[in-house]
Amino acid sequence: MKMLVLGAGLQGSACAYDLLQNPACTEVRLADKSVDHLPAFLQPYVGGERLKLITLDVKDPAAVAAAMQGVRSVMCAIPYYFNLPMTEAAIAAGAHFCDLGGNTEIVEHQKQLDGAAAAKGVTVIPDCGLAPGMVNILAQLGIDRLDTTDTVRIYVGGLPQNPEGPLKYQIVYSIEGVLDYYTTLSWVVRDGKRVQVKALSEIEPVRFDAPVGELEAFHTAGGLSTMAHRYEGRIPTMEYKTLRYPGHARIMEAIRELGLLELTPTDVKGTTVVPRDVAIAQMQPRLTKRNSPDLVALRVVVSGTKGGTPQTHSFELVDRYDAAHGISAMMRTTGYSLSITGQLQAEGLVKPAGVHTPDECMPGERYVTELGKRGILIRQTVS
Repeated sequence: MKMLVLGAGLQGSACAYDLLQNPACTEVRLADKSVDHLPAFLQPYVGGERLKLITLDVKDPAAVAAAMQGVRSVMCAIPYYFNLPMTEAAIAAGAHFCDLGGNTEIVEHQKQLDGAAAAKGVTVIPDCGLAPGMVNILAQLGIDRLDTTDTVRIYVGGLPQNPEGPLKYQIVYSIEGVLDYYTTLSWVVRDGKRVQVKALSEIEPVRFDAPVGELEAFHTAGGLSTMAHRYEGRIPTMEYKTLRYPGHARIMEAIRELGLLELTPTDVKGTTVVPRDVAIAQMQPRLTKRNSPDLVALRVVVSGTKGGTPQTHSFELVDRYDAAHGISAMMRTTGYSLSITGQLQAEGLVKPAGVHTPDECMPGERYVTELGKRGILIRQTVS
């Protein structure tokens, strides 16, 4: 089967690599505006029969249509604001589509294409990375295993294994995305109703086994995707929090409150600048740690009743940088998740046709099994 990955950055490259491990993927097309600087782990496939590199401007509808011709699934790892037109193009091409998402408003627009996708017999699954994505599938597994659900609490973070500096953080995907999450209100469910809370608020300690140790958790946007809306009035409490090393949230809150993350242009000595652009320009080189191993820590806790008895299902993961292949933990948990989704779609294991978020349609048990095959081991406990 032929597969298309849009975006040759960190996550798209990891997605393509994972697809190439499956012999059933006879052709993997990797498309971006530039495909000249691929990571080392893809180099052995360059020039081979299975990896096809495509220079593509996603703003060119004809070129996008040509890239999608004849493929079974499209996996989108480009900035979220392209997800809607790419969804429309994939439906027109009769190809399954999934993306890394991260913007719930765009997901709602994609949902409006449900009828068009169903008519073409294809599935569209937004928000298929780590968070949103993996955590939502795990949360749904917990909900499905209970008769009634009272609380869903999701914690996840990408972290350096060797924290340095005041923020104890290194860039593991996009600093623009991180700052967006730190400045956007987060949807949660409280007393069965959807409400918004401020990012970086309600800090709480969360402990993992050594050597990770104690982390802090705080609200950020996007992780619940549409689950807050879907379960409003049905589950009393539902929330998503980001994990960092202790002290991170207070520093970022101070930076935000000082106006240094604002998007409104301001005058500086006669020159108009955007404060956040300046912050990114200053922070990015300081938070980019070449060859510094990372980890992903995740915990999903779902509590309720089973057979009239209180019961809690917990899912936990600590995944680390793959030194043998030079693939970060964030790439493994995000890029591989996208790849797994696209492959399950191509195999016809995601039903029915239409537009659905991962928690609505993904075969959770099979998904966890596929993660395990890649050494991404979810520890599951019942109490």
